[in-house]
Amino acid sequence: MTGNDDTPLWMPSAEAVAASNMMAFMGLVNERHGLSLGGYDALHAWSVANPALFWDAVWDFAGVIGDKGDAVLADADMMPGAKFFPEARLNFAENLLREEGGEIALLFNNEGEMREPVTRAGLRRDVARFAAVLKSWGVTEGDRVAAFMPNCPETIVAMLAAASIGAVFSSCSPDFGVKGVLDRFGQIEPKVLVACDGYRYAGKVLPAHEKLGEIVAGLPSLKHVAIVPFIGEGKKDLAKAEDWPALLEGAREEELSFARLPFAHPLYIMYSSGTTGIPKCIVHSAGGTLLQHLKEHRLHCDIRPGETLFYFTTCGWMMWNWLVSGLAAGATLALYDGSPFAPSERVLFDYIDAAKIDVFGTSAKFIDAVKKSELKPRETHDLSSMRMILSTGSPLVPESFDFVYEDVKKDVALCSISGGTDIVSCFVLGSPVLPVWRGEIQAKGLGMAVEVCDEDGRPLPQGQGEASKGELVCTRPFPSMPVGFWNDSDGAKYRSAYFERFPGVWCHGDYAEITGHGGIVIHGRSDATLNPGGVRIGTAEIYAQVEQLPEVQEALAIGQDWQGDVRVVLFVVMKEGAALDEAMEKRIRERIRSGASPRHVPAKIVAVADIPRTKSGKITELAVRDIVHGREVKNREALANPEALALFRDLPALSS
Repeated sequence: MTGNDDTPLWMPSAEAVAASNMMAFMGLVNERHGLSLGGYDALHAWSVANPALFWDAVWDFAGVIGDKGDAVLADADMMPGAKFFPEARLNFAENLLREEGGEIALLFNNEGEMREPVTRAGLRRDVARFAAVLKSWGVTEGDRVAAFMPNCPETIVAMLAAASIGAVFSSCSPDFGVKGVLDRFGQIEPKVLVACDGYRYAGKVLPAHEKLGEIVAGLPSLKHVAIVPFIGEGKKDLAKAEDWPALLEGAREEELSFARLPFAHPLYIMYSSGTTGIPKCIVHSAGGTLLQHLKEHRLHCDIRPGETLFYFTTCGWMMWNWLVSGLAAGATLALYDGSPFAPSERVLFDYIDAAKIDVFGTSAKFIDAVKKSELKPRETHDLSSMRMILSTGSPLVPESFDFVYEDVKKDVALCSISGGTDIVSCFVLGSPVLPVWRGEIQAKGLGMAVEVCDEDGRPLPQGQGEASKGELVCTRPFPSMPVGFWNDSDGAKYRSAYFERFPGVWCHGDYAEITGHGGIVIHGRSDATLNPGGVRIGTAEIYAQVEQLPEVQEALAIGQDWQGDVRVVLFVVMKEGAALDEAMEKRIRERIRSGASPRHVPAKIVAVADIPRTKSGKITELAVRDIVHGREVKNREALANPEALALFRDLPALSS
């Protein structure tokens, strides 16, 4: 099934549209303000023109628990500087723990091994116990609680316990090296560390005690360490450490209480990828995170109480924070830790059927890898529960849309989404009331004044191909903008990161276009954009072509400075048994020329054994570009496989 400019790949039924949360919300807005908004485009236009009225309606529709106050938006013309709900008092954990019955809150799967489900009452009980432990350790509002943990129930318990007190939570996954952890947690000086004794990946058990000894020694601010016996070893002789089960068992039995704090009170500290220097510590607010996620879950994903939400993520990626907020929408969270291909490429599809997952979230790279594995899930699995697939991490190419509808499931909403750690949410994403067009993200997010502009900050026309490509920006404030950066008291680093290029406008760093359907295509990161002959080319446009060749496992493109200009260099990882010979190079060039344009054709094609990527699985064009040009890569610890960088140094093929 392949759509074209006239035929969408998928359309929601009229019945599904009428019954959606999106239409119910539109009805609330129409009734409250005497309007007659009739479709998504009209609702979006109203939401960005009337931000105070829109976010006030989101608060009420989502049933946020807290004291809203009278003011919704102060200093609305300041960006940064606008203040949402300046009089409000709320608690993030209270909103996620609003139910306390026997319904399932958390499922957990570790490479095919399912653990006992956690009920809402059980989750609330464990949060109360660990909150009591934190209080007994002297943790108060604003203290930092850090987690070096897999994506498992205990991590969520630790986060909610910290949030219930008003402490600030920060996490990374146990595959991080010691320096990577210290580069992050060392900046924020946590009082408490929650850590696993090890983890499992691709069938291997990987103990963490040696790493933990160095991490604890490198964080002098730590007063206490709680060790979760994930592989059954426990604390051993680790300094300042106590075992998690004993802590919960011995905790004071007390009613769970929630500190209601200002809307802008810090909730999370998250980190930039750190591939160009020490990671930036991005501080996100409790209120902004909650409201934005409720909007995305309830309206854009149409999540209902009792549905099951899954996202393949680690605790070192913002999609973990996004996933956890699904509790506030009444969803059961299906957690997974380990390799998505262990014990086989079937494991996540097995999980969809076993857990009856309604909304399945993954990465574009996973979808491409399943396609290349030649698995056809529609033939091997039931998948009847799955009504929506979410994809992020990198652009989802048109051919991957085809694969999903041909070989995964025909009747499913395939929603490519894009945003970032910077906003702990999305700028552009899906909508349950819109069609899915091949290769396109469906819509701008409600309340997000997203535009694509030229080098001078002027909005570009939509639907005109090359003439529509430019910088993705947001021209008005939104609640999940960061509170700021840690240790950036005057806000200079924060303003420099997003507002320096176009004053008063958030410049996100994505190279994008708005299509004739009003959809969005992301062509790659702006700082990785290629400029041969002064013409901007998005790297995603090249990958979309070359990675469709069955012999190519993966690709990475950079611009190499060459003879006063820039030439496009393409690196390819070939599948086992395939070789990059002259005939293969010709096929690659022909595919790129016909599928993209002659300007996209690389001057050089080089085979490599591996491609460096961040901990969240994103390929790192900038690090490779630095290595090729003889520059130092400043933070190798941000990479999952830093040893791959050596493959790109002093390549003879690039010296002529």
